[in-house]
Amino acid sequence: MKGKKLSEKAVAVTAAIGSVLIMVTVIANTYWASKQAISSTNEAVSAVSAFYLESMADRRAKTITNLINNNFDYMEKAVSVIDDEKIESQEDLRAAIGRMKSLLSLNRFALVDEDDIVYTQYTTYTGGSRHPFLAKKTLDDKMISTVFRYGSSKDLCLAIPIDIKIMGKQFKACFVQIDINDIVDLLAFDDQESTHFALYSENGSNISETELGQLIGTKNIFDATSGNVSEDKWNSFRDDFANAKRGTLTFTIGDVVDTICYEPVADTGWELVVMIRESVIEDQFQEIREKSLATNRRQILFLLALASMFSTVLYYMIRRVAKEKLEEEKENSKVFKSMANTDSMTGVRNKHAYMETEAQLNSWIREGAADKLALVVCDINGLKYVNDTQGHAAGDELIKDACSLICNVFSHGSVYRTGGDEFVVLLSGKGYDTRDEVIADFNRQVEENIGNGDVVVSIGYTTLQPSDEQLHDLFERADHMMYDRKKELKSMGARTREFDEDKQQQ
Repeated sequence: MKGKKLSEKAVAVTAAIGSVLIMVTVIANTYWASKQAISSTNEAVSAVSAFYLESMADRRAKTITNLINNNFDYMEKAVSVIDDEKIESQEDLRAAIGRMKSLLSLNRFALVDEDDIVYTQYTTYTGGSRHPFLAKKTLDDKMISTVFRYGSSKDLCLAIPIDIKIMGKQFKACFVQIDINDIVDLLAFDDQESTHFALYSENGSNISETELGQLIGTKNIFDATSGNVSEDKWNSFRDDFANAKRGTLTFTIGDVVDTICYEPVADTGWELVVMIRESVIEDQFQEIREKSLATNRRQILFLLALASMFSTVLYYMIRRVAKEKLEEEKENSKVFKSMANTDSMTGVRNKHAYMETEAQLNSWIREGAADKLALVVCDINGLKYVNDTQGHAAGDELIKDACSLICNVFSHGSVYRTGGDEFVVLLSGKGYDTRDEVIADFNRQVEENIGNGDVVVSIGYTTLQPSDEQLHDLFERADHMMYDRKKELKSMGARTREFDEDKQQQ
């Protein structure tokens, strides 16, 4: 009996101890698992933030690089055209510069002679003290610099050496100046001010004058972060700027933790810095995390199986939320890109979208991968007359009507609005195969519209030739043909700029 009682007692004690150990183990494991879940969530937030920042910084840095490369290409083309023209006076030269500015959208385009005299569309002036690249005796290669215009206004100056003679003078360089504000508009975000960016020089000064969050604002980024990170990290941060390197920096100001990603903009000496506060993403995880942890604590009082099951569900939910957040960010990125590439008045692609497409097509043309490509240049007749006589609201309606005509006829092409009254259509595939019939239909419709008083659009077109090196070669041929067509339509009674000016003089 005694042996039996001892055995029962032993069993009871063992069961009790075992139960306590199991409960302690469950509590300890659950607590540990909870801590791990929190850590994993924080790591997921940091990973999503870092990925988001690096992706945006890289894309926008490439956007600036593409803008710079396109302007260099256009300058070389402009100089080549001017060199081929018969220029006998400063008036001829200014007119040629003006045509190149309009045709190639070159901001503040100018030529410089051997005496450092700068020739623009409207004037000439001595440029030795106003332009840094003229400080060199000779300009051997392309040069990129940041210049100040008025007060704190800044421009990106792009210069190239040239070797042409005009009016008996030797010309040694040409340059363009791009307003920093135009670059800022090209990079702008639209995400309820949760994401911020700014352009900085090597010494940390804010070039774009955009605010990098509330704490840094427009201050010098080195001054703003000094004392908020370790000295080693801060020195490494400064070295990265000085050596045009990319990287990330996490710092704490007050109780706020911020992470920035910086990406060098090739050849400019600039760093593009992007910041999104981790709390923006973390707040979206917070409610789910708190509910999950509360439920997990209640499950400790019940069964180990339910606790284990919940841990699995929690892990699944966290992964699912992280995945959905990434998908959402990708979708938002597509929406932002679509907005940046769409003309707000007509709904077709804008000049920014055309420049991106041009860069891609130029790459394919150089690689010999482009095939069956046609380009149509469209110009609205009489827009200036309508604006002057009926107002800009009527002019806007004329632009929309012209766009509808172009889109309806070239239904298998990609339509871009590249200027106030200018459109470009790219044809490939079916659009390329049916181009002759479609262009003939378009011209018939336009000629009928002359008599009806409807919208009139002059077009010129061409196809990719084996000798073409870039898309602009097609554009030039089509543009010349468009101007010939404009003269032809004028003879039929269509309004043109020249027609309007003649009428006003009468």
